Parts: sequence; structure tokens; C-alpha cells
Amino acid sequence: MTLAQRIDHTCGRITAAMDACGRRDRCVLELAVKTRTPDTCREAARLLAERELPVLLGHNRVQEARATAEAIREVPGARIHLIGPLQSNKVNQALGAVDLIETVDSTELVERLDHRVGRRFPVFVQVNTSGEPSKHGCAPQDIPGIVAAVEMASHLYLHGFMTVGLHSAEESAVRESYARLRHVRDSAAERLCTTDGDLALSMGMSADLEWAIAEGATIVRVGSAVFGPRPPLP
Repeated sequence: MTLAQRIDHTCGRITAAMDACGRRDRCVLELAVKTRTPDTCREAARLLAERELPVLLGHNRVQEARATAEAIREVPGARIHLIGPLQSNKVNQALGAVDLIETVDSTELVERLDHRVGRRFPVFVQVNTSGEPSKHGCAPQDIPGIVAAVEMASHLYLHGFMTVGLHSAEESAVRESYARLRHVRDSAAERLCTTDGDLALSMGMSADLEWAIAEGATIVRVGSAVFGPRPPLP
């Protein structure tokens, strides 16, 4: 299949999953463009715009976001998220290349971002809902402190939560890890006196987006199902 056909196929999966669980809200496709070239990123963004979909691309590494940002932004309305861990020495570079950081996982990172950003800037709090040591994200007990730090920040605002699902082929176990993030979001919305619809849930990838949507995902991050296997890192 062509890139356009794979995007259409993935959108069809999202629509079918939404219908299957009776959801009438929205779930956005975020293209995970890890290690992709500027030309590929530009074409993917163009195809999303052509279909009147949100033009949302996620990068795993700051240097890749910087290398492709100019090409992506040739498409009007394009937005770039950082979906990989942010090292403290890359904060300035990240803020110059992306529109949202999905991987805030400590009060220290909140403070560093707030000190450097100088403008109103949205973030997600990343939570390790599976408990796997290999996964990034804060522990559930750290969430209230991080959310409070974001709320007290001068320039940041909480736009949602993100997780990487359990690495398992067992549907119930994977869905449980996603349900945990939904409960985190709902609890945060209650504490902040807002509606849960105001806080996004970024969860689910190529292999398990249907399970994530069944548990309330509003953003699914899809890479290999659209672009094929990732090329080797330089």
C-alpha cells in the first residue's frame, strides 16, 4: 500500500473502533514520525491536511523534531509533539521545535520548562501505568505533585496525560493499563474543577489502538502501521 492508503486504512481502524464501543466524541490520529526524513514528514502532513484531518506529527527525539520542523510546517496548521523523553539539556532545543511536550514526568522538568519557555505552552503528564521498568513516565503516586506544579507554573498548562501501554498480547492486561490512565485523567479533572473532555488521553499505538480507544483514548500514536518498520538510528 502507498502512504496515503495506509493513512486511510488506519483512519478506518480508528472509526471502526470508535463505533464498536459506541463513542461519539473524537479520537485524533498522531503520526509517530520517528527517524523519518523531512520529505516523508512533509508528505505525511500534506496527506493529513488533504483529508481535512488534524495535522499532528509526533517525534521521539528532539534532534529529529528540529531536523524536520521546517518541512512539516510548510503544511498550514501542522503541529509537532514530542513523544519521547526530554533530557534537561535539550529543553531549549525542544521548545524551539515542538508545539507540545507529551512526556513531562517530574516536577523538576516542569520547573525547567517553565523557566525557559517564556510563553503559554501546553504539556501532557506521562505516567507509567504498566509499572514496567523499561517504560518512561512518572509513578502514579507522583501525579498529584506534578499536576500541582504545572498548575502553579507561570507559562505551562495541563492539556492531558500520556502513557505507553503494557507490552503484552493479552488484551485485558493492556486495557487495564489504559484504564488506569483514564482514571488518572478523571481524577485530575475533578480536582481541577474541569471536565474530563478538556484533558486529552494520548495512548495506544499501531498494534493496540483499538484497545486504547475502547478505554477512552483521544489521541493514538501510530508509526509502523503507516510508515512500516523504522529505519535504523544513525
